[in-house]
This record gives sequence, C-alpha cells and structure tokens, in this order.
Amino acid sequence: MDLIKNWKLHLLAVLIVCVAEWIGMQKFGLVVLLPLLYALVLGGIVSWPRLGILNAAQMERASHFMPIAMLMLIAKIGLDIGPNLSMLLNSGLALIMQEFGHFFGTLIFGLPVALLLGMRREAIGACYSIDREANVAIIGEKFGMDSPEGRGVMGMYICGTVFGALWVSVLAGVVAQLGWFHPHALAMGAGIGSASMMAAATGSIIAAYPHEAELVSAYAAAANLMTSVLGIYFALFVSLPVTIKIYEFFMERRGRKNA
Repeated sequence: MDLIKNWKLHLLAVLIVCVAEWIGMQKFGLVVLLPLLYALVLGGIVSWPRLGILNAAQMERASHFMPIAMLMLIAKIGLDIGPNLSMLLNSGLALIMQEFGHFFGTLIFGLPVALLLGMRREAIGACYSIDREANVAIIGEKFGMDSPEGRGVMGMYICGTVFGALWVSVLAGVVAQLGWFHPHALAMGAGIGSASMMAAATGSIIAAYPHEAELVSAYAAAANLMTSVLGIYFALFVSLPVTIKIYEFFMERRGRKNA
C-alpha cells in the first residue's frame, strides 16, 4: 500500500541510484568521486522546492525511510564483525587508539567552534564523531532525523560527502610531504571510516611514498575496518554520552553568566 501511495518517491530513488551507479567511481588526480556523491547531488536537485517535483508532504514522508535504510546498514556492519574478529584482535594498540583520536579531534576542536558559531543541540550531532553513515544511524535512532541533533549530523554528513574527499586528499598530501610522520602512521590515519576519504587520502600518501604503496594500502584498509566495526560501539557508548555531558556543562555555565 505504501509503495502505491508513494510511488513517486520510490521511482525517483531507483532512478537516482541507477544514474549514480551508471556514472560510477571517477578519479580526478588524487580526488576520488563515488556514486554516493552523485546520488546526494541528484537527490538535492529533485527535492528543490522551486522545481515542484516533490511537495513538502512527500519530502517529509521520504525522511521516514532514513531509519529503515540505516537499520539495514547497521545490520550489514554487524555481519562484518564475525569474519574479521581475529584481524581486529591482532591489529594492535595503535589501530585501537585511533578511535580516541577521532573522538577527541571532533570534540576538542569541533564542539567549541560550533558553540561559538551559535549552534545549540545541533552541535551534539555535528561534533560527536566524524558523522559517517553509522554515526548518522545512531543519531537517527536516538533523537530522530527531525531533531536538532539530526539536523546537525546530516549537515556534517553532507559536508563530508561533498568536500571530505577533496579536503582529506589535500591535507594528507601536505602532511605526507612534510615528512613528520611515518607513512604507516599516515596510512592508519587515512582509515577514518569513509571509503571515499580513505581512497583519496591513501592516494596522496602513496604519491609521496610510492615504494610503500602496498603497505600503505594494507594499513589504511585495516584502520578503516577497525573504525567501521568498533567505531559504532565507541560512538554509541563513549563519544555521544560524553559530548552530551560536555554540551550541557557549557550551556549551564553560559546560562549562569547570562542570568
């Protein structure tokens, strides 16, 4: 019944996916563009109110499908854990500690900037993680996508999809050229839980250390897997609760100053 009632939404979703997959992955130097980016851009175009393709009620209905899609994604990530348990357990402390780097980086640098820019609870969704698919799912399940936290996480997710690969490729290239870090350490840092960002960063590192290409790719893939598998639990049980507490602490102090 829902399929018949919302046939336009389902048809547009299928068409957008087909077009994005038909374009496929494109490489422009060190920048890698994946079908996810094309789907995001096409979705933004067809939902633009001035075009009149979708009305407000249909777009509101479309947002209800997000938790379903995210549930399937989380199930897929969960099924990836079992076959890779031995590799994760033997990966060493360095790969495990990268999760603390992701957490403290977004919290220490991102949250203060968000609060200074006037964000409220949107800052929680935007700054508790790097805001990739699994992190969007956590916020969607806990707060809902229509909440301030949901708007914050989706804003960062869109920015990361559109600009993330480009930014990471440039940043990784510059840092690699400085020679401050070992290429294996740079490779671990490239595995931040996003396939497009990992590919872009790895390409820049390999360009600086071509003789380390095989090991750089291996370390980046291992780090990316670690982030994808353990990152969701870390974000759910550590970074999100801590971010909420710190946000409430700052808001309480701000309220006292304004009183």
